[in-house]
Amino acid sequence: MALTEERTSTHHVRRISKPDPAARSRGGQRFLLVGLALAGAYSLFPVWWLIVAATKDRTALYQSNGLWFSGWHLWANLRQLFTYENGIFLRWTANSFLYAGVGSLGGTLIALATGYGLARFQFPGRDLVFACVVGSFLIPIALLTLPLYLLFSEIGLVDTPWAMLIPCLINPFSVYLAKVYTEATVPYELLEAARIDGAGELRIFFSIVLRMMTTGGATVFLLAFVNTWNAFFLPLTVLRGEENWTLNLGLYNWSGKRLESGVDLTSLVLTGALLSIVPMAVMMIAMRRYWRTGVTLGALK
Repeated sequence: MALTEERTSTHHVRRISKPDPAARSRGGQRFLLVGLALAGAYSLFPVWWLIVAATKDRTALYQSNGLWFSGWHLWANLRQLFTYENGIFLRWTANSFLYAGVGSLGGTLIALATGYGLARFQFPGRDLVFACVVGSFLIPIALLTLPLYLLFSEIGLVDTPWAMLIPCLINPFSVYLAKVYTEATVPYELLEAARIDGAGELRIFFSIVLRMMTTGGATVFLLAFVNTWNAFFLPLTVLRGEENWTLNLGLYNWSGKRLESGVDLTSLVLTGALLSIVPMAVMMIAMRRYWRTGVTLGALK
């Protein structure tokens, strides 16, 4: 009897000492939340510093705490930013919207059409073409800048908007994304049914395929927009006159004036840099509904 009670007690103790799966799950969630909080703080720290710096005048920028406010001169900085050199900052902003907006929109349409063709059409050399596409987006854009400059010099496109727009229209990585997304979302059966109903290839692409690839198209457009908006080496090489510069190139020129002519435009550069991230934030928020719609449709299917 005593031996049975001892075995029962030992078995009971062993059962209690087993690790609780719920506790381990909560521990993993806490670890994940701490990691996400640290990553978020690391990402937002430069933005916070930029916001604080944009509210200071030149004196407070160098003499006050860099992580906290010292006076409120944001409106004065904005006024000076928009009026300096006859409002050249607004011209640079319009140029950036032109290059990033028009170039990314055209590049997205070309990428979706090319990806759809590679994914849903059989033709000789298709695998070779796709291999060239994959190999080409592994080449850094900096290596292509000088050949582009020499080519545009020969045909007279240097220092024109076309020198920025044409490279934006061709993006091999966007073609790769479009091909992968087409294979996942556009079934062969639907295309064959549309052909049996008498629809032509252009009508199928614009009326059916593009609507089904809204989520993929939004992703391709956003990546292309951010890449073009942040481009620096290409506009530095192919654009000469200030009236055609991008926002990044113009701010870079202002930051170098302190060494060249002794004019300190640091406050204007920081304020302009703060404004330059607003379009990308707005674009990210605007594209969220397309991603949400695509995920919902995929779940319903």
